[in-house]
Amino acid sequence: MAMPPGGILLLFLVLLAAAARRGGGGVWAFSSSSSSSSRIGEQPLSLIGIHRATVGIDAAASVQASPRLLGVKGEDTAWVTVDFAAPHASDGDWIGVFSPSNFNASTCPGPSGSDSGPVICSAPIKYQLANYSSDYGKTGKGTLKFQLINQRQDFSFALFTGGLSNPKLIAVSNKIAFANPKAPVYPRLAQGKSWNEMTVTWTSGYDIKEAYPFVEWGMKWSPPMRTAAGTVTFDRESLCGEPARTVGWRDPGFIHTAFLTDLWPNKEYYYKIGHVLPDGKIVWGKFYSFKAPPFPGQKSLQRVVIFGDMGKAERDGSNEYSNYQPGSLNTTDTLIKDLDNIDIVFHIGDITYANGYISQWDQFTQQVEPITARVPYMIASGNHERDWPNSGSFFNGTDSGGECGVLAETMYYTPTENRANYWYKTDYGMFRFCVADSEHDWREGTEQYAFIESCLATVDRKKQPWLVFIAHRVLGYSSGFFYGAGGAFAEPTARQSLQRLWQRHRVDLAFYGHVHNYERTCPVYDGRCASPETSRYSGAVGGTIHAVVGGGGSHLSNFTAEAPPWSVYREMDYGFVKLTAFNYTSLLYEYRRSSDGEVHDSFTVHREYRDVLACVADSCPPTIPTAT
Repeated sequence: MAMPPGGILLLFLVLLAAAARRGGGGVWAFSSSSSSSSRIGEQPLSLIGIHRATVGIDAAASVQASPRLLGVKGEDTAWVTVDFAAPHASDGDWIGVFSPSNFNASTCPGPSGSDSGPVICSAPIKYQLANYSSDYGKTGKGTLKFQLINQRQDFSFALFTGGLSNPKLIAVSNKIAFANPKAPVYPRLAQGKSWNEMTVTWTSGYDIKEAYPFVEWGMKWSPPMRTAAGTVTFDRESLCGEPARTVGWRDPGFIHTAFLTDLWPNKEYYYKIGHVLPDGKIVWGKFYSFKAPPFPGQKSLQRVVIFGDMGKAERDGSNEYSNYQPGSLNTTDTLIKDLDNIDIVFHIGDITYANGYISQWDQFTQQVEPITARVPYMIASGNHERDWPNSGSFFNGTDSGGECGVLAETMYYTPTENRANYWYKTDYGMFRFCVADSEHDWREGTEQYAFIESCLATVDRKKQPWLVFIAHRVLGYSSGFFYGAGGAFAEPTARQSLQRLWQRHRVDLAFYGHVHNYERTCPVYDGRCASPETSRYSGAVGGTIHAVVGGGGSHLSNFTAEAPPWSVYREMDYGFVKLTAFNYTSLLYEYRRSSDGEVHDSFTVHREYRDVLACVADSCPPTIPTAT
């Protein structure tokens, strides 16, 4: 039975007093912005000084949320109406969504001590400013709409004054919850380690002790099969720092992965995820389908989408998302509309920009579910997934917010040999993709360099003519302002270490994110264009075409004032690249804007096998001189 709102407030105050007696403040030394509005490129939840929150429950303030029960027909999302009132309305008032609904000091970890700890030690999962309700400033009363997703726990809504920097809690709502908060949700497909294997990963609230996870799947008109899934999770101690281990922590539930093997190439398969309870009943997920990959070298129509740096956004306007990931929903929705014409997606780093706020990963998986449930969604490691000081990342930045790769490695499957080393190869028909991990050392003599060399060298170009290199940071060419100011137009030492490999193995295309714009180069080697063409390429592979596709959704990045001679097309907008391979000799490259899905840059490649073998600079095989 739900506790009445007054009971929740009384419980909150009792626990607050107990927490003050217990202490334990030494763990909670945070830094937080003093701003009360979102700044471009900054995780909105990091602006909330939740560790500085105080409690001043006001009998004249109130928050009510309805409906109390969500997802009664199995829905994974629901809209909630929140009515609220405050006796002294101000522009700094805001509504935070907390999950679990009990978010007071009793939930704070850490040892007891003499120092008082924080009143609230978990950030909300989202928030809206109270004055989003137009009459709030005049009447002190308002109504907001929030979209919630099934995230394994119940929810409550809290009204704060004092802005984001120094929040004061004055009212808490009733609890609301999904009918089955543990339900299996948000499946993510990915290619396995062999071409005829598809993996299905999803999230639930069921531990293996409570229920057995599996996938029921098969071709149409054939008896379905059931494949068991493995289950993993992680705890605070698995993470590297704050906020991931502190205010950003939220229990991730359980992540399950099943391997569907021996697939027939290009056949359509149907599947649904499920959990068998101890009494034999089954909790089912939704019904989906996917097309099995083509076998390596298969000549058929193959369509690939590549982008980076998308992040997530809120359809209800929460978190002032327009200043953070303004293009994210446009990219997502444009891909969904064209999904019948997409076979595989590569999201090449900076996946969610959760930056240590764990709840945001659930929200991202829900946002892209219409894509990931139908086509393989292959990710790469970016700085916002991996980087943390003294954690083994190549860069000692703090961009992951303490995640240090754990979330990306757990929430999404990739066919790596070692999940901590996020590099892998994957074949899709006529394509070979060599996906590097720019957050680990790639230079000559390293383990990753050996992988890149092997991946490029072992492809049979007669059957897989289209060879693609992928990394998050720009290891090739970019005239983004940051790289231009550094003078190298790329990550330091990047191109010098890898360009001879690209040239020796005739890499057709190289893609990067990290810089939030779009740029395409000519076929370039050692800073020089190998062809004067800009829209149609043919003949020998004299250089690699490099493309920055970091306009998936995050705030945009400026270019240098002047374009270098190798830069063919630049655009400061949101978009993605789509590759269409028609056969062994013809490839279409298109850059499409997220706003309308229209093509704004394109070229074609026509290349025979003898052109791949042709001798070009620094990639000529040794020959025996003609006898005289």
